[in-house]
Amino acid sequence: MSEAGAAQPEFAVSRVETLFAWFHRIVAVYCMVFGIFYWVRLIGYYDVPLWRFDLMPVHWQIAATLLSVFFPFAAAGLWMLASWGPVIWFICAAAEIVMFVGLPQLFGRHDLIVASHLFAAGLYVAFRVVLHIQERRAARES
Repeated sequence: MSEAGAAQPEFAVSRVETLFAWFHRIVAVYCMVFGIFYWVRLIGYYDVPLWRFDLMPVHWQIAATLLSVFFPFAAAGLWMLASWGPVIWFICAAAEIVMFVGLPQLFGRHDLIVASHLFAAGLYVAFRVVLHIQERRAARES
């Protein structure tokens, strides 16, 4: 029994991997908040003209409908640390960046939302680069 236990490799999780998992969970909460924000818009809970689906222009109806589904979906994937979670989040972030930077005459400017997406994307890239470097070092040492 002791020989069989010694033959199995040990997998140690690095501090960066743990931080990356927490980063995924923080972004998941952020995505869920945005998803709830879009659902509130769709059901008309907040009584302002562009916050009810039937009073929204068509471009807002399309965007709100897509993002109200995609943001919670991204949140689930990020929370579970699934490989598709960041992909769906990237689609949501790219859509909002296009909405608020590329089409401000239709959707208005929301610089804080755009900055938060860019900041999260930058952190994601930084984590992936550090993890890649760690994997290469570990492969050289083996």
